[in-house]
Amino acid sequence: MTIVRLGYVAMSMEFKSASPSKTMTFTQFQKNKDREAAISKLERIAMANLENTHRLLKHNVFSDIHFYRLTSRLIPLANHGELPDWDYIMPLKEKLHEIGEFTRKHNMRIDFHADHFVVLNSSKTEVFKNSLKTLNMHYSLLKEMQIDPTHRCVLHVGGNYKDTEKSLERFAGNWIDIPKSVQQMIILENDDTSFTLDDTLYLCEKLGIPLVFDYHHHLAYHQNENWEDNWERVVATWKDSPLPIKMHISSPKSDAEFRHHADIVDVDMFFRFLKEIKGTVPQIDCMIEAKSNDEALFTLIKQIENREDVEMIDGSSFYLK
Repeated sequence: MTIVRLGYVAMSMEFKSASPSKTMTFTQFQKNKDREAAISKLERIAMANLENTHRLLKHNVFSDIHFYRLTSRLIPLANHGELPDWDYIMPLKEKLHEIGEFTRKHNMRIDFHADHFVVLNSSKTEVFKNSLKTLNMHYSLLKEMQIDPTHRCVLHVGGNYKDTEKSLERFAGNWIDIPKSVQQMIILENDDTSFTLDDTLYLCEKLGIPLVFDYHHHLAYHQNENWEDNWERVVATWKDSPLPIKMHISSPKSDAEFRHHADIVDVDMFFRFLKEIKGTVPQIDCMIEAKSNDEALFTLIKQIENREDVEMIDGSSFYLK
């Protein structure tokens, strides 16, 4: 049997006052003429984000949720060009250690998804350098949590620039300039407009990167409709990973807005996927990318609990029979 674990992204609908993504713009930062006081405010915001993250992790443990995506916006202005001297890690060390210890104690898988402006196949040197800065921030946060960064950060291939082949090769060329530690942190996802499953598989196999299969994206944009033909290749990209294979699940908002995520996950759509992969892997971790976040997970579990083709394990995990 295959174990399926569900996770959700960053925000909880149950704890509306626990945002882990509070921020400060650089314009707001500049308004404070006392630079030291402005940095202190930044650090207070970052600490509040970490405190709320810890609250959400406790909520996850209470709800039997073992898979969670951290927001990439924990530390506002962490990599801003005008703040090169700000050591944002130092005042947060103790809390980062506490969060890491909590996730290890409860055997929780946590990871990141880099923001859209992280583009490793850019032809612009400045964009590439800033992308590396952001990835280094993710790496540093994981290291301070004492969590192995290996395969913890999802990334899209980047820009297509109206030439898929050249864009893929530019990614491969730029890959050489990425530190090995950061390379090992990255996992690549097929997207819904620029790089199909086939395109992304090409890079993952060429560079030894695990592929996060996004089922909804594939339905929205593909070369070969039958993703099942490539499933063994997807699984093989994870052969050297310390983590179980991961995929993303979401549902179209409507036929007219097919690429947009719905509030919840269509259980029938999800099980069409699960039916095909049952028995091919011992475990698969499925990240729900729905507008209702943890509510979408709870709703989906309620729909799954009474199915005859599953055996429930706990509040977010089940066996496929």
